[in-house]
Amino acid sequence: MNVLLALMLAIPNTQLAPDTAVFAGGCFWGVEAVFEHVRGVLRVTSGYAGGTVTSPSYEEVSDGTTGHAESVQVIYDPSQISYGTLMRIFFSVAHDPTQLNRQGPDAGTQYRSAIFYASDSQRREATAYIAQLTDSKYFKRPIVTQIAALAAFYPAEDYHQDFAAKHPLHPYIVINDRPKVVALKQQFPELYREVQETAAR
Repeated sequence: MNVLLALMLAIPNTQLAPDTAVFAGGCFWGVEAVFEHVRGVLRVTSGYAGGTVTSPSYEEVSDGTTGHAESVQVIYDPSQISYGTLMRIFFSVAHDPTQLNRQGPDAGTQYRSAIFYASDSQRREATAYIAQLTDSKYFKRPIVTQIAALAAFYPAEDYHQDFAAKHPLHPYIVINDRPKVVALKQQFPELYREVQETAAR
């Protein structure tokens, strides 16, 4: 049995409110692409969270001084998929939670690993899951994922939305993000769904 699945069996599969999750795990293009392929997810938006600047621009976030992380807001149907299952996907295929302030080729606090919780139940579930992963030694290195209250989520500019679907042949997508979607299909076949690729605009 998949270790992540076994660990999640210890956490009740309850319908949580609100039906929104916010994750940060490096460049939002890839994290967004993964969750767009998950059954039960209604909408995914790339954006910024965790900082102090109101309505930041991509350029401001990229210089690393706003405190924001590139993040994704996942709107999901809790009757089809649980918050716990979204976390399983986040930790297993969407990013590497052991990389501090970076993911792959991208470095800086804006690329940190984080869960921004919108309720106390999300905070408790995220804390418990990370503790289980740590105790199980599933990862060879320490998990550095930040758990923080969601103060606000700011959608990124339009050209960042659905980037992987619009630009499937972009070198960054091919090298860094398409493998994540492939891993989702392989590790979670019962949750995977196809998403139509669209022409670049």
